[in-house]
Amino acid sequence: MDIQTGQIVRAPSPMESLEKQLSCPICLDMFTKPVVILPCQHNLCRSCANDLYDSRNPYHFSGGIFRCPTCRFEVVLDRHGVYGLQRNLLVENIIDIYKQQLENSGGGGSEPPLKAKDTKEPMCPEHEDERINIYCVTCQIPTCSMCKVFGQHKDCEVSTLESVYQAQKAELSAAVELLVAGNSCLQAMVAQMDDTCKSVEENSQVQKQKLSEKFDLLYAILEERKAQLLEQIALEQDEKVAVLRSLIQQYTEQLEASTKLMDTANQSMDKSGVAEFLVSAKKLIAEAKEVAKNSNLQRPEPGFERMDHFTLVTEEVEAVIAKMDFGMRDDDDDVEEEEEEEEEEEEEEE
Repeated sequence: MDIQTGQIVRAPSPMESLEKQLSCPICLDMFTKPVVILPCQHNLCRSCANDLYDSRNPYHFSGGIFRCPTCRFEVVLDRHGVYGLQRNLLVENIIDIYKQQLENSGGGGSEPPLKAKDTKEPMCPEHEDERINIYCVTCQIPTCSMCKVFGQHKDCEVSTLESVYQAQKAELSAAVELLVAGNSCLQAMVAQMDDTCKSVEENSQVQKQKLSEKFDLLYAILEERKAQLLEQIALEQDEKVAVLRSLIQQYTEQLEASTKLMDTANQSMDKSGVAEFLVSAKKLIAEAKEVAKNSNLQRPEPGFERMDHFTLVTEEVEAVIAKMDFGMRDDDDDVEEEEEEEEEEEEEEE
């Protein structure tokens, strides 16, 4: 007895229980031979399994993954697909025995129902003694014969429950197939996105390597140019220092000669007699004039010591490096350049 309704519910018979065990989880009907068994020990009609596999493998690749519709266990298929799965001969024999028992009990060999019929039949809420036995097509609800004859559905179009059941079952099956196809597409898209992520990571690594190589090359060029400029500065430094040291040597020699001549002249004026002085005075006077005349030696030009002509002007290069964008330019920049070119052309025409 059902505690909530108070009605007596008949327990399912052994044959009805067996009927449930022999139902395919995909088509919900009794297994159609050949029956295949998965490694998870669940059984399927091979035709249903093949239809499910084809819906999830639209490109018909060899092999792949088949997921059990009962427990979601993943089975790796070979190139034969579901036809490579093992047949369950025991279940096939049980199905044959079950159908034979139905025929012997007066079943007429008709196909067994999807599942055991529910012993509790729903009653009409308007007519408590009437069972729901027809379907109102106009209102899209099941009802009873009294509602059609005397009740609110007397002007409505009705149909049998079985015909509506079969139609809606077919519609629901089609909707389920659409869901299966949609899920397959989503799974394919997820797999594609995963592959795309891997490709992005791989391409990013390649570009990082290329970028590092390019910058290493730029570093090498800058280091080489730096070495060249340093060498030029060192050469000019050596040249200027050599010129200056040569002048220092000349000035030093002249200073020594002038000092020596001054000492000789002073000694001649202080220690010599008049006659002796006059003998050497003329020569000393000539030598003093000559040394004084040659004292005006070559001097470096103003600014000879400066080295600022080696100063690097790097503002433009710094700006270019700061704007390095891998050779790409934005569309906005292209548009701005095109507008500037058009304005320059118009000014030239005017």
